[in-house]
Amino acid sequence: MKKWLFTVLFGSALVLGACGGGGDDNAGDNNADNGDNATEENGSSDNGGTVDASAAQEAFESSCASCHGADLSGGAGPALTDVGSKYSKEEIVDIIENGKEGDQGTMPGGMATGDDVDLIASWLADQK
Repeated sequence: MKKWLFTVLFGSALVLGACGGGGDDNAGDNNADNGDNATEENGSSDNGGTVDASAAQEAFESSCASCHGADLSGGAGPALTDVGSKYSKEEIVDIIENGKEGDQGTMPGGMATGDDVDLIASWLADQK
């Protein structure tokens, strides 16, 4: 009986730990580049527009950071530090909307919705 209870508690802790974190610990640490994000905010995306980096980072942190890390370094999901050199904005949109099978597991589709998909994809496409 004790082994069963311990197994259930340990399994629950693993599941909750994998799904939960990444929110408040770095809430005030959005500028990993020490304030030098003018090029990201004003840089052009693949479709010729501009990306609001602070809004994109906020959307990324609420939808993606728990697996890919707030600093894009990876975790449960792959690192995205240079994802823009591998995929176009349109390919990133497709991955966010439909998911992807990969060597680090499966990314489920629909983790971000609405305007956040385009915002996050544009910002990630600039990560090269």
